[in-house]
Amino acid sequence: MNYCSQCGASVIIKTPEGDERPRYVCESCETIHYQNPKIVVGVLPTWQDKILFCRRAIQPRHGLWTLPAGFMENGETLEQGACRETYEEANAIVSNATLYTVISLPHISQVYMMYRGEIENGQHSPGIESLETRLLAVDEIPWDELAFRTIKKTLQCFVDDKASGNYPVHHLTIVPEDT
Repeated sequence: MNYCSQCGASVIIKTPEGDERPRYVCESCETIHYQNPKIVVGVLPTWQDKILFCRRAIQPRHGLWTLPAGFMENGETLEQGACRETYEEANAIVSNATLYTVISLPHISQVYMMYRGEIENGQHSPGIESLETRLLAVDEIPWDELAFRTIKKTLQCFVDDKASGNYPVHHLTIVPEDT
């Protein structure tokens, strides 16, 4: 950030009085510009005994498989955002959405909030951000072709929970892999 969104003057990085973190602060109007994590919402959509996957048509991870998810928009609830993303990416309408995984990624300042939900009428087709959509059984999950670790973790929870028939809300943290 170079300029204040309130008055247009230059900003500097400093720790405001009473704060413990460096922030962008306007030298002219003294506005403190807080930067907060982005929230990603999505759905693990199912139809009968299968999971709906989308093959990504955009970067990052073009051509790999994922569950429908994306950044929340202002003015929507978590559930509305998750269902909107499912419709945008897979032309699927989801019902009975329940929170399933909350995954913190502090190293990239993101929080994933994934729901479980049922596809109405089993209908789906690729949206603008998807090359294709597919309903796959658990034993058909393309583990080596998944786009994101958050999706892999959500699916691992689902496979484990499916075996027990119990689907609690999972709270996880993903840190960078050791290199």
